[in-house]
Amino acid sequence: MLMSMTGFGKACLESKTRRIIVEIKSLNSKQLDMNVRIPFVFRECELDVRNIIGRLLERGKVDVMISCESVAGVAAAPASTLNVETMQAYKKQICEASEALCIPEPQDWYGILLRFPDTIRTENTETVDEEERAVLLRAVTEASEALMSHRRAEGLELEGFFGKRIDAIADLLCQIEPFEKERVARIRLRLEEGIAKIPNVELDKSRLEQEMIFYIEKLDVNEEKQRLGKHLAYFRETMSLPKPGQGKKLGFIAQEMGREINTLGSKSNHADMQAIVVKMKDLLEQIKEQVLNVM
Repeated sequence: MLMSMTGFGKACLESKTRRIIVEIKSLNSKQLDMNVRIPFVFRECELDVRNIIGRLLERGKVDVMISCESVAGVAAAPASTLNVETMQAYKKQICEASEALCIPEPQDWYGILLRFPDTIRTENTETVDEEERAVLLRAVTEASEALMSHRRAEGLELEGFFGKRIDAIADLLCQIEPFEKERVARIRLRLEEGIAKIPNVELDKSRLEQEMIFYIEKLDVNEEKQRLGKHLAYFRETMSLPKPGQGKKLGFIAQEMGREINTLGSKSNHADMQAIVVKMKDLLEQIKEQVLNVM
């Protein structure tokens, strides 16, 4: 069973006083890389939020956006206020710096002053009770589960994608066989013709035969074909495992497949076989590109 690392999940739940919205988006990554944006009032719950998401998602670049709003009929949170005393102190320092540096004072005083720290004061005495905490964590869980469902749906598409390309490589591997005997006969003939063109040379036919056999055996691709066939079968077997999280293993198998295909190409010494190897490489590159997205 494959799961993609990309997905999106959303949940919206209400407590007695707040409506809590959780949105989670994930992309591919070698490990879990989580960015959580959470309202100040829920800061004390951030570790629990991270633990829930980390346990369910395992891998990926994860962006978590949590927002909340007051339920209709419930008083809004205390408003923020301007810290006028602090703003006056900043304005005085800017005027003094302007005079000392002989530069004009700013025109947009509010825009300048509000950029400084502590110019906005929030009298936030809100606390989170157990009921609100439970609602938040349940929303996080539901959003995570929705994202995992999305991942599984994309994983099914990846299974079909990989299956078609694995089958195509297996078919191309079978197409190599008819060219093998022809290739050996052609190589042998070319060597004999080349030797025959050398004038006034006495040859030990027995030794020549041994050397030709040794040379041709070095070009034999049966071992590479067998290993590649086993790698293809292992790739299918790994995809069908019931537990997700096989992305790294599939990546390693794809690397081994690449080694065997490259060796086939270097040993082929035959135009038609090399054309088949090029097609195999193209299919394998498509597999490698998408394997990066498997959890």
